[in-house]
Parts: sequence; structure tokens; C-alpha cells
Amino acid sequence: MPEKIPTNKARQGGWGSQVLVVLVVGLALAGAVWLGLEFYGEAIDSRSNDQPGAVQSETTQPSAAEPNAAEPNTSP
Repeated sequence: MPEKIPTNKARQGGWGSQVLVVLVVGLALAGAVWLGLEFYGEAIDSRSNDQPGAVQSETTQPSAAEPNAAEPNTSP
């Protein structure tokens, strides 16, 4: 008859407190980095909007429905 091994001894590893600490610390570090990047992103976004004399580089293209005043209308 084969030797009976208890299930706790047959397992490769358990869920000890060290595993939990590593998971919690890793999650906390990821959250801290995310929070730091959020603050940095907001800071550079608000700084670019608050600068006096900043040139907005938004260009608008005329749509096909609006005739351009510089070009004569050649439709019959």
C-alpha cells in the first residue's frame, strides 16, 4: 500500500504573509506612480493653458458645403 502524504505537505507552497506583503506593496507602488503621473499631467496641461501669449495652433479647414470666398463659384 502506498504511503499517504498529508495535503499540506504535498503542496508546493502556501499563501504566507510574505506573499501578501509583496502583493500589497506592489499595488501601493503602482498606485503611487499612477497618482504622481495624474498630478504631473494636470500640471503641464494647466501650465500650457495659463501662459500669456501662448499661441493656440488650432486650424480650421473650410468644409465642402461652404464655398471659399477666394475662389470664384464656377457651378452652372
